[in-house]
Amino acid sequence: MSSTRQMVEAYPGDPFAPVDELVACIEACLACAQACTACADACLGEEHVADLRACIRSDADCADVCTATAAVLSRQTEPDLRVVAALLEACAVACGQCAAECEQHVGMHEHCRVCAEACRRCEAACRALLASMA
Repeated sequence: MSSTRQMVEAYPGDPFAPVDELVACIEACLACAQACTACADACLGEEHVADLRACIRSDADCADVCTATAAVLSRQTEPDLRVVAALLEACAVACGQCAAECEQHVGMHEHCRVCAEACRRCEAACRALLASMA
């Protein structure tokens, strides 16, 4: 059992969303933030770094949004569900945009392939959690 699940289940009240979807989304956000941070760093190490400016920016933005989303989802006490839903939507959009950018470079950079896959998983997890809250 993951520590994320343990913490969600240890909360003394009822979670604001179904536990499986909530845990999956928090974990996908954290994994995506890490992948995006590592991808941006790998892009900086590439020979033609100037060609990867948009990718680096997208990676950085996505990592920040995913980190914020994971933090907000981890807090169970009296959430404003409108804020949670807006953040999930923003995270899904950021992940979709970042995945699309990274997918342009998968033929040349393995780190972009890995990042794009993490972004697509996070995008799906955000949409699944949103749907479960509706």
